[in-house]
Amino acid sequence: MVLVIVLVVVAVLALAAYAFQNVMLAENEVTQMAGRQIQAYSLAASGVAHVQAFLMQDAASQADAGGLYDNSPQFQAVTVVQEEEETDLGRFTVVAPALDEEGYSSGVRYGLEDESARINLNALTQLEKDVTALSEVAGSAAAQAAAAGAAASGETESEESGEVSDQETAARDLLMVLPGMTEDVADAILDWLDADNEPREFGAEAEYYSGLSSAYAPRNGQLQTVEELLLVRGVTPQLLFGADVNRNGTIDTGEIDQAGAATGTDAETLSTGWASRLTLYSRENNVTAEGLSRINLNEDDLRTLFDSLTEVLPEEQAIFIVAYRQNGEYTGSETGEAYSSGELDLSQASKTKFSQVLDLVGKKVQVKFKDAEQETILQSPFGEDLVSMSEYMPTLMDQVTIVTDPVIHGRININQAPREILLGIPGMTEEIVEQIVGQRTPDPGADPACGHETWLLTQGLVTLDEMRSLMPFVCAGGDAYRAQIIGYYDDGGAASRLEVVLDATQQPPRVLLWRDISHLGRGYALDTLGVTMRDEG
Repeated sequence: MVLVIVLVVVAVLALAAYAFQNVMLAENEVTQMAGRQIQAYSLAASGVAHVQAFLMQDAASQADAGGLYDNSPQFQAVTVVQEEEETDLGRFTVVAPALDEEGYSSGVRYGLEDESARINLNALTQLEKDVTALSEVAGSAAAQAAAAGAAASGETESEESGEVSDQETAARDLLMVLPGMTEDVADAILDWLDADNEPREFGAEAEYYSGLSSAYAPRNGQLQTVEELLLVRGVTPQLLFGADVNRNGTIDTGEIDQAGAATGTDAETLSTGWASRLTLYSRENNVTAEGLSRINLNEDDLRTLFDSLTEVLPEEQAIFIVAYRQNGEYTGSETGEAYSSGELDLSQASKTKFSQVLDLVGKKVQVKFKDAEQETILQSPFGEDLVSMSEYMPTLMDQVTIVTDPVIHGRININQAPREILLGIPGMTEEIVEQIVGQRTPDPGADPACGHETWLLTQGLVTLDEMRSLMPFVCAGGDAYRAQIIGYYDDGGAASRLEVVLDATQQPPRVLLWRDISHLGRGYALDTLGVTMRDEG
């Protein structure tokens, strides 16, 4: 009997010890996995620091190192932790959507995504103001031309011809290019952004939101996150995020099945959602290629303006610019002549300012030089022919500006924006868009001729008037960048994924968005991220 009791006790103790051992092994495994997950997060954070350091280099150094667009040596499978075992290698990879010629996602590249290829929601109210200003300038020019024509013909009345962009619908029209957007949702978004409480034609203001069962007030100001749109009347998670559940920029097979079963939608019409086309962060540095401040053509001190211009531009160009500021445009019928000699009276006050840099192109100015007996009609050294523009325009656009702010917000990158967004830009036509997508290259370092938005003009895609109407709304590239950075181990275990937006208009680059999306999974296959490519051979 005692022997039986001893056997039972030994068996119970053995089972208890075995169970305890299993619990401890499980706890140890969980602890190791938690530690690995923390390390994977640190790997991804190291990737963010690596990108910030890369952005601190000047443009020439970045280009020499492979650039920002697709640079696998700098951004793919970068080893951070080197262990004895090959499967213990800790790495990070920086990914962004590869773009086809129409600006849509077509796979993965190893680089950064330009925020200026998206619609900046917080710039929409400024867009409306810019369209209004452009309409007023166009209306004034049309009125002057009509008056001149009437005077020449002896008529007393004239009828203005042509259409002017409607500032009331410009921002709505831009939003309407988004898949599934309707006029009532677009106006509701704009009402959420604008400062007043007056509903737009199809919009919603405080009166609507106060009547909800869980009432709240519209922001009537700039959004803090894109996800805040879910508070706006009519915006749904399906519209905002689409079928791309794991946020990797593509609709995976499982997501197609899931979305199709839930909505009855076929694969061809599934979308990655508005969030992949919207931003709050797009901006450009208003500096030269060397990082120096551009010369403000509307500088009040004309002597300072002239001295600055002669340091970077030929004398005849500096003379014409200051003479224009002092006298305004000459609209008479006399033929102009090229500048040959003469000294400006720089003590003479300014009479006019430029509305944009292209005001210089193809104009004439009447000027009286010092000690000259009569006035001279100067023809602009900035000619309207394509050959001349291709020579002077890159330097002109790089060196001068009429924008006083050091940073320009919200313009759309014509080199990378999807076709649908290009079509929504005020002044853009389908014909122009067809030519843009047929000639552009999304890699900003691949074609220096496309380094400024005026390549549309110098390559004959648009007329001077068309370029003038587009200038306030387009750019050739921005300085805020988005990327997904995955920290992972070669064994395929723990992984961490961060989505960040970095502002390179400041040094060191400032983090505008830091979002941990590890809960959505690694998002990319290990073969895509790069596992063994750096350690073989």
